[in-house]
Amino acid sequence: MPEIILPIVFFIALFILKIMNKGLQYALSARIAMATMLVITGVAHFFYTEGMAMMLPDFIPYKMPIVYLTGIIEIIAAIGMLLPKYQNLTGWLVILFFVLILPSNIYSAIQHVNMEAATYEGEGAIYLWYRIPLQLFFIGWVYFSCINQCSISATLDKDSSQ
Repeated sequence: MPEIILPIVFFIALFILKIMNKGLQYALSARIAMATMLVITGVAHFFYTEGMAMMLPDFIPYKMPIVYLTGIIEIIAAIGMLLPKYQNLTGWLVILFFVLILPSNIYSAIQHVNMEAATYEGEGAIYLWYRIPLQLFFIGWVYFSCINQCSISATLDKDSSQ
């Protein structure tokens, strides 16, 4: 599960930035973590192409090119998140991306798609109880690290001064 990458990379980045005497940079650490996850999941599009194509409903044409394209989009988004000039726009686009891919996650869960094995022997609809809240968590993570990171800093600064 690539989502375990988020907390691990977040705390590693937070620690490294702190020892580099740059303070506790929560938003930057969160962006580094999300960018890392996006690169890993983006690269996975080139290794699990057949399984990911199975996640798309039958009426969608050009499944393999779509899988490759979305992998490239994830890698580009990871880069955009780390460029201050583009992080706000990238944040909004990644949120849109997460919203747009949710139906394929729902479809694949209903169809019992096992993305890694490229079979229809996956967990099934029960996975949605995990996936939908996870998708909302990803959206919140991107929002507070790319778009509204000021509120995180202000709240943490306020708490530390008391």
